[in-house]
Amino acid sequence: MEAGTSTFPIDDKVRAAARAARPLGLCPECYGRIFGRLGHGLSNPERAERLSAELGEPLPATPDPCALCHGAFDRWETWVERSLSATAGFEWHRFSCGSRWEPETLAREEANWVMVGSEWGESARGAFNRELGKRIEARTGSPGGPERPEVVILADLPVGRVELTVLSLYLRGRYRKFDRTVPQTRWPCRRCQGRGCETCSGTGKTYPTSVEELVAAPVLAVTGGLGSRFHGMGREDIDARMLGDGRPFVLELLQPRVRTLDIPSLVGQINSQAAGRVEVLELALAQAADVVKVKEASPQKSYRVDIAGDYEVGKVNEALAFVAGRAIAQRTPQRVVHRRSDRVRSRRVVSVRLVESGPGRFVLELRADAGTYVKEWVEGDGGRTEPNLSSLLGVPLKVTALDVVQIHDREA
Repeated sequence: MEAGTSTFPIDDKVRAAARAARPLGLCPECYGRIFGRLGHGLSNPERAERLSAELGEPLPATPDPCALCHGAFDRWETWVERSLSATAGFEWHRFSCGSRWEPETLAREEANWVMVGSEWGESARGAFNRELGKRIEARTGSPGGPERPEVVILADLPVGRVELTVLSLYLRGRYRKFDRTVPQTRWPCRRCQGRGCETCSGTGKTYPTSVEELVAAPVLAVTGGLGSRFHGMGREDIDARMLGDGRPFVLELLQPRVRTLDIPSLVGQINSQAAGRVEVLELALAQAADVVKVKEASPQKSYRVDIAGDYEVGKVNEALAFVAGRAIAQRTPQRVVHRRSDRVRSRRVVSVRLVESGPGRFVLELRADAGTYVKEWVEGDGGRTEPNLSSLLGVPLKVTALDVVQIHDREA
């Protein structure tokens, strides 16, 4: 780029600051960085050269090491090698850089700006991060920057080492659950809190497996991840099946070593190993933002409920006509109040109909707001749900089977 005031404006105020900074014992990088926000397309050493030319004096002699950075900007090859060594064994295609400095160094730099009258200083941290990123890009061909990095490289200058953060890999999809003994996520043993005891036979779990484990196991085997987190769009009861189009979920793989996946092959492995228990649909790569979308969604759901009790068909139809579309007040059920806040929530059974009836048994299909406790709406939960079907019929009722038949998340 050609020299000129259009790209690097130098006025009397800049000249005065440049003269005042000459005795500070700074390397060209640190000297030029005092004016780092002036001009475009120049490196900080180039700024230092132009200022010296403008003043008609050579660059000030640099002590060994620089009084500010102590030579940090002279060891690029070392920091690049340390960075690449830290990332060895991990697949990544995008990265970002950071650095850790002594707070006293950064404070001294800002004090220099004030002392010489500079309004244009760039921090050592920002300049180091940018320049290290450029060199890693040149070595690897991978783009650096804050946009969806897969690894974060942190140069710890005081310690002289690189810390690596491997960001999670995300997969989204939907699952069906056919086994009424499988919870959605790993359920630690309540007695030992996952450490292993006699009650759980040393497994640390209340249930032998979960949807999370059945889905994650083949993916972890391929990616070499250290673990997983399962984010579902709500959850069904352990003894409820999840049918229809399945429940949306995001699987988060922690510290994966492999990121390039054969998705169809993974789906085949998951569904083969979990056959008859869990099935995965529509598996695809996802982003961290998809976790928020899944967790914050609250679509209505449709259910099929098998109910035992002595009843009259006419009274059932009357009760259903009364409750359809009406708000119900549900206090946190007794079965979950130990892990959820005890409060009253307003929900609706949007629509409901009787689809089967027989001696001591009938079946309902209903659609309800997200978060509706269907079992408690049927049974009453000791009066914690009002109105409830049991009190409307005047007989005790018991849910013997519950299926989620559709999650209406795709409706506009």
